[in-house]
Amino acid sequence: MNEATLTLPQQTGTQGTVPIDLRPHFDNRGITGPDELAKGEFNIWSNSFPADELPPPGGHTDVGGLPFLFPAPREDGADNLRCAGQYVELPPGRHDWIYLLAAAERRSEDAVHLHYASGAVDPEWLRVSDFWAETPAHFGESAGLTCTVLHYPRHVQQRMGPSVWRTRVPVPREEDLTAIRLPDNPAIHLFALSLVRSHPYGGTA
Repeated sequence: MNEATLTLPQQTGTQGTVPIDLRPHFDNRGITGPDELAKGEFNIWSNSFPADELPPPGGHTDVGGLPFLFPAPREDGADNLRCAGQYVELPPGRHDWIYLLAAAERRSEDAVHLHYASGAVDPEWLRVSDFWAETPAHFGESAGLTCTVLHYPRHVQQRMGPSVWRTRVPVPREEDLTAIRLPDNPAIHLFALSLVRSHPYGGTA
């Protein structure tokens, strides 16, 4: 399991929202340009999302009113995290929600474990709908990013728009959250993660 340590960011973007850099945990290539179709590896068919229909890599992008740090590919080309039980450190603080830009190779739900400064560890559900075109959000997520084409290793499939969903996981305890343990479920891919902080008197951003 990947135990890489993150460089913890300062609070940025919308007040109360903290985008997290997931690049140290990236292990999969899910975004390609039209001249690199064969490099996709999102699923067993080597599909990938079209880079020219997604936000610029490495910058902050607004999805549904929340800022996310959209992935910049690593030197090895990896641009997303395939869930394999990774332990993701977070800047300690109180939060109400963990928001994610995620896609699943099929409709998937699995447990994440929330780690708190007190030592408590609680399971919560991470639910992500199928990324395939024309597939509705089974779990009620927002269609965060929807494309109009799908990349195959040797061609671009028109009128087949895959989706990266904006989904969220609740943080019930009123304690500092310090990390999350992702599920060991390779069908679930994460592209970005943002924390929504609690306000001192219980309101949220």
